[in-house]
Amino acid sequence: MFDFSELKNKSQEVEEWFSKELSVIRTGRANATILDLIRIEAYGSKMSIRELANITVESIKSVRIEPWDMNIGKNIEKAILSSNLGLSVSPFDKGLRVIFPELTSERRDQFTKIVKNKLEEGKISLRNLRDKTWKTIEDKEKEGGMSEDDKFRFKDEMQKIVDASNKKLEELAAKKETEIKS
Repeated sequence: MFDFSELKNKSQEVEEWFSKELSVIRTGRANATILDLIRIEAYGSKMSIRELANITVESIKSVRIEPWDMNIGKNIEKAILSSNLGLSVSPFDKGLRVIFPELTSERRDQFTKIVKNKLEEGKISLRNLRDKTWKTIEDKEKEGGMSEDDKFRFKDEMQKIVDASNKKLEELAAKKETEIKS
């Protein structure tokens, strides 16, 4: 028997990484997770907006940020505007409203390219995992730990795991591209 747990775990990590990368790519809709990338200088360290405020998706075009300490509202506003995400901010009495403007066709194309690049990065990671696992299988066969028939059976099993992960990445990418284009 061959233990595929490392390959499965690493494939799962690649899928989680890819999903996280996609979550911060802007679509035409308001999405609070895009703000997770932004770090604010507060209380002597860099902190995320989630650590400093309540975040609520208000509508499909806006997110409301209500800082627990109103003194850091300006810092949050400055960080969002300088983040280069194409978001606009308008203050109101209890905090900030982040407006997600309509994406231009040019920006949609840029974001689609980013999705494709991230997909390729994920596929490369999976290929590297596959190659590493295949080398381990071949080494075990050379040491006499398995027969040649077992080696090829394990190769097929390994490929099924990699194919399933690739399919999942492609599904996530297709879903994100549809969100961007809608």
